[in-house]
Amino acid sequence: CRIQYHFGEFGNYSLVVKTLSTSTKTVSCDLVINEGPINSYLPILFAFLVYMGLFAILIIGHLSMKINPVRNWVYKTLNPRETDRLINSELGSPNAADSASSDPTPPLWSAAPRQRLRSLDTFRGLSLVIMVFVNYGGGKYWFFKHESWNGKLHLASSLFCRFVFIMGTSILLSLSSMLRWGSSKQKVLGKIVWRSFLLILLGIIVVNPNYCLGPLSWDTLRIPGVLQRLGVTYLVVAALELLFTKPGAESGTLETPCPALQDILPYWPQWICILTLEVIWLCLTFLLPVPGCPRGYLGPGGIGDFGSYPNCTGGAAGYIDRLLLGEKHIYQHPSSNVIYQTAMPYDPEGILGTINSIFMAFLGLQAGKILLFYRNQHKQILCRFVIWSIVMGMISAILTKCSKEEGFIPINKNLWSISYVTTTSCFAFILLSLMYYLVDVKRLWSGAPFFYPGMNSILVYIGHEVFENYFPFKWKMQDTQSHAEHLTQNLTATTLWVVISYLLYRRRIFWKI
Repeated sequence: CRIQYHFGEFGNYSLVVKTLSTSTKTVSCDLVINEGPINSYLPILFAFLVYMGLFAILIIGHLSMKINPVRNWVYKTLNPRETDRLINSELGSPNAADSASSDPTPPLWSAAPRQRLRSLDTFRGLSLVIMVFVNYGGGKYWFFKHESWNGKLHLASSLFCRFVFIMGTSILLSLSSMLRWGSSKQKVLGKIVWRSFLLILLGIIVVNPNYCLGPLSWDTLRIPGVLQRLGVTYLVVAALELLFTKPGAESGTLETPCPALQDILPYWPQWICILTLEVIWLCLTFLLPVPGCPRGYLGPGGIGDFGSYPNCTGGAAGYIDRLLLGEKHIYQHPSSNVIYQTAMPYDPEGILGTINSIFMAFLGLQAGKILLFYRNQHKQILCRFVIWSIVMGMISAILTKCSKEEGFIPINKNLWSISYVTTTSCFAFILLSLMYYLVDVKRLWSGAPFFYPGMNSILVYIGHEVFENYFPFKWKMQDTQSHAEHLTQNLTATTLWVVISYLLYRRRIFWKI
């Protein structure tokens, strides 16, 4: 009996199988709907309309503030002293100091010249906001969850890697700025090491929350994590850039025999180091003998592969983590254990995958070099972003054979496979080029509201992790199976962090490490 049917959520169904002929062994299969399903996507539509309404109100308010009578009325209402200032101004005797101190704050969409590339902070902020929403539950929708193992790139699966990518871009611009202002390489290296140490330390504190359960047990301390991986990645990529940077690179005026490749050829030692790391990843992944597992195994273990390798979750990547860190010091509940019923712990931020996160950040560093060397050459920048996207996409197509399971190296977020990095970097280059065009070239968009979390990314990330289970970011729901309630709660929590980052921005409070 074979039948294909798209089952709706919360529907109740019966499958009626009848034997039509005992001699020919033919049967009929009928699906009976006992209770109709609900439309689980209506909450998304409603939330979209609410946010679009708020956006329209902001636009109308912004345009209204350009009308002098409306602007004056608003200022008089909000600030009674504004009346005196306006009267003095009309009499021709304004006080310069008072005028400067009482000038209205810059509008949300300002057309004033900007030195900082807002598209980078917007890119980072967009990735961070969606990451916060997904980590809070994503409304319990399947497409906001991480893939169990190999598979398509859901929205949730490409967020962290985009954050790593833009970190690489920021590394290049930050180091070039420090060197241009006369900082010595030794001093810059000290800052790199210190920042990496802080990221790793904060990461260990954040992923081991025992705020209400007493002292933290060192026996079960989880060592890997998101911030830990960011710290190690930052250390390696920033140190490589600092070590092999050329005179004139900080100003984007490096002389090379081939100007068309001035952002690549002078940095061949960096490329050799990165490619060497990738060779190490390939050798360890496909040649390292893992007890009880076939060489090069990339599967989830458990009941995957017909239960042939139940204790081989992650292959070499899982084995290295368990060997060097210990089973109790890595993530105990990987996304694979629900579908594949895995019994082995596996950490998606483990040691072996960090090699490919370094490669991802290095690709982001390459984007930064394009922005630096081709400053104000918008066409060159956009063309090079597109070329890099095409190259990464072609490599992904070869590695995966454009299939989910049949490729040489499948796309896998848990393993941070090389095909996962090339695929996500393909989309990262496209997204960055789009934001660069809209925000910094045409200035059709200021980057709001994502620009504000992007300016305080560490604070927002750590804050959303620490206060995840506290009101007003979470509360007891009436129906835990309701998408509407989950979506309301998750969107409210995410919006609160955007508002907090905006208020901090207005007060010029930025948490930098």
